[in-house]
This record gives sequence, structure tokens and C-alpha cells, in this order.
Amino acid sequence: MAVSFQTKNTGDVCVLSPEGKIVIGEEVGALREKIKGLLDAGNKNILINLANVSYIDSTGVGALVGTFTTIRNQGGQMKLSNLSQRVKDILLVTKLLTVFDVYENETEGAKSFAATK
Repeated sequence: MAVSFQTKNTGDVCVLSPEGKIVIGEEVGALREKIKGLLDAGNKNILINLANVSYIDSTGVGALVGTFTTIRNQGGQMKLSNLSQRVKDILLVTKLLTVFDVYENETEGAKSFAATK
């Protein structure tokens, strides 16, 4: 199943909601391209809502780390929301749960950008 994306803007925060699996191959490439497009369009605050991500493999986790770094290097911020238990467990085992700002829901995540200005 290919990954698809929904985007919406809430103030100066762009919410990216992938749906499907983020795994090695086209899916990871699609995520990277989507983030690049959002940055090129001037979006600096990106919240990735993972509510509809059914699975993420190590390549997908690597893509999240890479996009996190890319966004930071361009003066922006990336945060995550709505992690499934499986995604949360993967980030916990890899110790990346301490790297990302993670929020229970999209509303909390979007509001957090205002607090970090």
C-alpha cells in the first residue's frame, strides 16, 4: 500500500498527515519529497500527525530523523503527534522518543509551536 498525504495549515503550522506505511522504497521517498515541497513553499513549522500510519520500519524512522535535521538546518521545527503504540515503541527502543517533541494529539502539537518561539 502506497503512502498518501493530507496537509493543512493551522496558523503558521503546517500539519502533514501521512496515511499508510512508511517503509523502504517509494513510501520513504514520497515522505522526503513531501517535506522538501513543504519547505520549498516556505513552511518552517511542521507537525507530522502519525495517527494513520499503520507501520514504520527502520528506513522510515531514518527518514523522520533526516527530515528533522533538514528542517532544523533551515531554521524550522518538526514535531510529531498521534503516535500509535507500535510507532511509540520503535521510537522508545531506538531512544529517538527523547529527540522528537511528541504530542498526544494534533491540537496540542500545533499549539506547542507558539510556546517555543
